[in-house]
Amino acid sequence: MERRDVLKQLAALAGLSAVGAPAFAQATEQYAPVNPPQPTSDPAKIEVIEFFHYGCPHCRDFDPLVQDWVKTLPEDVTFTHVPAIWGNPKLSALAQFYYAMETVGIAHDLHPKVFKAYQDDRVPLDTEEGAIQWVSDNGFDGKKFADAYKSFGVRGKVQRADQLARNYRIRGVPTLAIDGKFMTSASMSGSHESSLKVADQLISLIRQTKKG
Repeated sequence: MERRDVLKQLAALAGLSAVGAPAFAQATEQYAPVNPPQPTSDPAKIEVIEFFHYGCPHCRDFDPLVQDWVKTLPEDVTFTHVPAIWGNPKLSALAQFYYAMETVGIAHDLHPKVFKAYQDDRVPLDTEEGAIQWVSDNGFDGKKFADAYKSFGVRGKVQRADQLARNYRIRGVPTLAIDGKFMTSASMSGSHESSLKVADQLISLIRQTKKG
């Protein structure tokens, strides 16, 4: 697709946002515009964000698929998990748990296990004591994790995550946000697998516009 055609398509998609997200989702059945578009952390990269939370069974089903998909992403694409909170104290605590794991470098190892621990085993990961104990039980330094959990830096990340979800007007999870411009999910595309295919298409579209 020529850049001129790409720009026309993006302009048409942006114009549809005036009728609101629900109407747009019904029209495309695959993705929706982010209105207004959001800044990304690195304009030189294409940013993909997955909004999720550990209490969500759909996020649990999606996680193995998205983990495999992330391994296929080219170097010009970055991927980030962002916990959804919506003012819920338990979700806020789970976000704090996630960012503490990320801070001490164990999120990659433990993230896939958290869904089962929280949803099936009923481990109280939405409490400080429960989170620290579970991390220790899984062979990692509980004190190091506890220090991160209580840190100002982690609490700041939780606040930023909450604000980011508000800026994107996230209403459900899992939702993928593509470069601050588009969102897709299983509810829009029809399945988790389809949402990843739509994300690939949007990444390709945005890459063409970045090439100028």
